[in-house]
Amino acid sequence: MTNIASPKGFTANGAHVGVKKARRDLTLIASEIPAAAAGCFTRNIVKAAPVVFDEQIIKNSGKARGIVINSGNANACTGGQGMDDARAMASAFAGLLGAAAEEVFVCSTGVIGVPLPMDKIAAGIPETYKGMGNAESHGLAAVEGIMTTDTFAKTAGAAVTLGGVEVKLAGMAKGSGMIHPNMATMLAFVTTDAAISAALLQKALTDAVGVTFNMISVDGDTSTNDTILALANGMAGNPEIAGEGPDYAIFAEALRQVCESLAVDVARDGEGATKLFEVRVSGAASEDDARTIARAVTSSSLVKTAIFGADANMGRALCAMGYSGGNFDPAKVSVSFSSAAGRVEWMKDGNVASIDEDLAKRVLSEKELVIDIGLADGNFSAKAWGCDLTYEYVKINGDYRS
Repeated sequence: MTNIASPKGFTANGAHVGVKKARRDLTLIASEIPAAAAGCFTRNIVKAAPVVFDEQIIKNSGKARGIVINSGNANACTGGQGMDDARAMASAFAGLLGAAAEEVFVCSTGVIGVPLPMDKIAAGIPETYKGMGNAESHGLAAVEGIMTTDTFAKTAGAAVTLGGVEVKLAGMAKGSGMIHPNMATMLAFVTTDAAISAALLQKALTDAVGVTFNMISVDGDTSTNDTILALANGMAGNPEIAGEGPDYAIFAEALRQVCESLAVDVARDGEGATKLFEVRVSGAASEDDARTIARAVTSSSLVKTAIFGADANMGRALCAMGYSGGNFDPAKVSVSFSSAAGRVEWMKDGNVASIDEDLAKRVLSEKELVIDIGLADGNFSAKAWGCDLTYEYVKINGDYRS
């Protein structure tokens, strides 16, 4: 099974060091040699200290040896002490790797506005480092160490041939609440043994995030800590990808697939969620219009609650489309929804159809469903993913700190 340490030259581990009461709360990822690095970060102007620290690494060097992550505490809204703590975490892991602090990324996730328990983290980093490896058990421990309210581990992988050489990509993510576009994830990490320049790795990652993590929504809240990092150490031995040729296209598509798998799992695991739904928009005048409309439907609280209640109230979807800011002609819209239980056409060319309410109830009662939105304005399309909004979401977030 693919894990974050499956590509050549990577190791990982996760452990419980005391940030949380019982579960694993610290994860380490390392590359044997310096790796090209890329990252995408939250667009919330209130940025956690680790985000500020990591953005500087991307800006200044685009190279890294490792990543240290804690869960249970976001190290956000913690002022100058938060920046000092982020650097201390990087320095502690860097010292073990024989690297500089500026070669180690730092990520944190959890409660906002509380200082990190640095005594526990400082003691836990060397202990966790001792157990690092590349077996499946190491990968599982690593992904468990980044989870907060997640109910399952989110991992993905791919293998492709570049220049006659097999290369691997592996990813893991955490995210369940505070999920909304720009970027719509909490934390995600991708490792690869492909040789690719840092500039092209950044382009591939940015493009992949645009159609995956930026196309999911759980609750409309964009986190202070959203981060996705990619490390490429080149140890597979393929000729370095330095231009946008065939090998770049193959790599970029593999990265997109890994990111989509992780992003969909984040939406599937939304806090309190019971259903995953995909919105497919086709026939838009531009790609921006298609994405804007799809995101608005997945983000609508009223659409989410209708899906929770298996209520075929697709007027809510049309309403969300109308305020989205995307351009379309309402008189030409077609809307249908489907699942393993069948398909229901709700609107055709701007006219509401007469639907079988019993069939609609069965279709919307499935755990996974699709809303198809057909426009008649052009040739562009987009996909977005969301989950239902349930009573349990309020319960989880009403007592999050306890």
